[in-house]
Amino acid sequence: MATTTTQDRRPSVVGPESGPDKPYPYKMEGKVISGFGRGSKELGIPTANLPVDSDITPWISSIPSGVYFGYASLSLPESHPQKPSGAAHSFTTFPMVMSIGYNPFYKNTVRSAEVHVLHKFSADFYDAHMRLLILGFIREEKDYKSLEALIEDIEFDCEVARNSLKREAWRPEAVKGEDGNGNGAEWLVTVL
Repeated sequence: MATTTTQDRRPSVVGPESGPDKPYPYKMEGKVISGFGRGSKELGIPTANLPVDSDITPWISSIPSGVYFGYASLSLPESHPQKPSGAAHSFTTFPMVMSIGYNPFYKNTVRSAEVHVLHKFSADFYDAHMRLLILGFIREEKDYKSLEALIEDIEFDCEVARNSLKREAWRPEAVKGEDGNGNGAEWLVTVL
């Protein structure tokens, strides 16, 4: 009897070929804060956490809990071993996948925004300024019977994000902002 896997049940690419549809993109930014400490330790999938504040990001309270994807830009501190040389406050952009919700497997009572940057970092970057350009939705939040099942789904979420972002219309410079212009890439890296 064959076993059904996550990959058998879900598409490996999401969103139209033509690029993000309304209401995307969503923008979010803030200082990376410490979370529950489970991403790297228990899951082997490090996350950067941003505060969930509906005063700063009013859309966040109206969107469904689940897994999203897009781009993260980071202004790493001078002391970080992977800080690019150049301007002191420069941003570097990476693909990302993120969870917005309560993480039912862990029975959280507070909504969180946990970002997994699809890049290997050699050190943490707490207090770094992070900007997110959220381009699409992968799946709804759900509970799991085991830690292994949760990890399998997260790993597939990462694959879906990578595959979806490879398309030309999903590159940051192609993403249209609220004004209809391609300003996704500009916002991600502009120093204020």
